[in-house]
Amino acid sequence: MSAPVLTGAAGFLHRYEGLRARLPGQGLPWLTALRERGIEAFRALGLPTRRVEAWKYTDLAPVAQAGFAEPLTPVDGALPLPRAAAPKRIVFVDGRYRADLSDSDAPVKSLAANLPAAEGLLGSVARLDDLPLVALNTALFEDGVLIDLGPGEDGGVVEVLHVTLADRPVAAHPRHLVRLAEGAKLVLIERAWGHGVGGTESRTLHSPVWEFAVGKAAHVTHARLQQESLSGVHLATTFARVEAEGTYDSFLLHAGAKLSRSEAHVVLAGPKAAAHLNGAQLLADGQHGDCTTFLDHAAPDCPSRQTVKTVLSGKSRGVFQGKIHVHQVAQRTDGYQMNQALLLSDQAEIDSKPQLEIYADDVKCSHGATVGELDEAQLFYLRARGIPEETARAMLIEAFLLEAVEGVADETARAALSEVVAGWWEKVA
Repeated sequence: MSAPVLTGAAGFLHRYEGLRARLPGQGLPWLTALRERGIEAFRALGLPTRRVEAWKYTDLAPVAQAGFAEPLTPVDGALPLPRAAAPKRIVFVDGRYRADLSDSDAPVKSLAANLPAAEGLLGSVARLDDLPLVALNTALFEDGVLIDLGPGEDGGVVEVLHVTLADRPVAAHPRHLVRLAEGAKLVLIERAWGHGVGGTESRTLHSPVWEFAVGKAAHVTHARLQQESLSGVHLATTFARVEAEGTYDSFLLHAGAKLSRSEAHVVLAGPKAAAHLNGAQLLADGQHGDCTTFLDHAAPDCPSRQTVKTVLSGKSRGVFQGKIHVHQVAQRTDGYQMNQALLLSDQAEIDSKPQLEIYADDVKCSHGATVGELDEAQLFYLRARGIPEETARAMLIEAFLLEAVEGVADETARAALSEVVAGWWEKVA
């Protein structure tokens, strides 16, 4: 019998009622209470609309109007996958862990199989009462990763691959938890990849939530690579709390999905904590990409850096919303934020909204935004030396994007990102 088709907010509520008795964590009172809190928050909030200030540029009508079925992913079986981007990889298909496709010795565990160990961590960094997608994820998640590194432990380089099977309209809400104790290190390559089966692609929804608890002097690199089906919707939310002298270093690359939005909430909670929230969006005709960040300086002597570059072709739309909030106690804050957009079409559109909210008096903060086209002088220079116009345009676009990627310190993560950037224009031109 086919799973019922779910539509809009009411459909998600109905799905929760149908799945409640089968969701992982039965018999854990703390988790049951957390799920109930999540579904009640979603019931009160509903799906966000453009009337909500944070969503004024991104319309979720495709999600509200679509019908989603419960994933019917087989337990095992062959499945074409992209080449591994790291020495160790853990794989999820439609939100469910696939042991047969994963490296068993990776320093990553299935959250569903280790839920008792998540008590006190799950929900400790995330906020759900005013974030409906996080509330929905809290209620409906079935699996995700659990990474818990001890003091001084080095987790190496790990890839978390989420595959969306685009042959049927499914919705997946994975939940991922990462905790680094004092002095621990980790490089995490998160890759969302869409796979059409039988040449057909349906509307899909991938809505993950990440929680990072970064301890004193710990360091995590989080490279996010989104390459999902061009019929899909990708709505991700990341939370990070960084203690004294710790670092959360992230890079986002939107290169797929019909509609994508990645939202990050980062709190610098201890003195000399640092955050880097860099990224790039590669948007072809018909795509909508939204990068929204909230950076909370809650302690003194904390630096933060953010540069997001967007390239838009055809009739595409990009969004950047970045807010830096500096508390009164956060003296000697050093914050920098920049959004740069390159328009390759007169039909492309970019909405940029950088914000500073400062309550301390000893700070160094700046923000800015630039929008432009390819430099005609540079294009002429290359063409005058015998380089064909399309090749010259591709070279300038790639140089614009790789400037951002070069800021990724880890070589493995940087290589994975650069591979997608290289030649992007030639594929969409």
